[in-house]
Amino acid sequence: MSIWFADLTPASLGHLTRGGFAERIGIQLTDIGPDYLRASLEVTPEVHQPYGVLHGGVSAALAETVGSVAANLCVDPERFLCLGQELNANHLRPVSSGRVTATARPFHIGHRSQVWGIEIRDERERLTCVSRLTMAVVPRRASAP
Repeated sequence: MSIWFADLTPASLGHLTRGGFAERIGIQLTDIGPDYLRASLEVTPEVHQPYGVLHGGVSAALAETVGSVAANLCVDPERFLCLGQELNANHLRPVSSGRVTATARPFHIGHRSQVWGIEIRDERERLTCVSRLTMAVVPRRASAP
């Protein structure tokens, strides 16, 4: 059974990262399953920290992007919006090149909050970063006339 509010395909998700920071650094939504969402990022010098490896803030941005999109895909978008409250990221292994892939899976999907676990792995499937993202589920405000 799927956790998503609507039927989705990877092709239908592309617009969700366009026009903002995620697009600017190259995050792409790549796969969706019944209980997970995946995104990937090419590790290039543009996303390195000064020592030639993937910047920890970029790993955190990748984790928050995939977790935030996933959270919002679990609610009725006309009634609710999910906003990040807290992100924890543990960087386990440096990556200097190639592609990293983040997989978000829920720990908890509630009416007022959601908690997501995100694993980031390199091309050899080695765990490079683990994150936990807490999202607030808030009602959308009615539009002004």
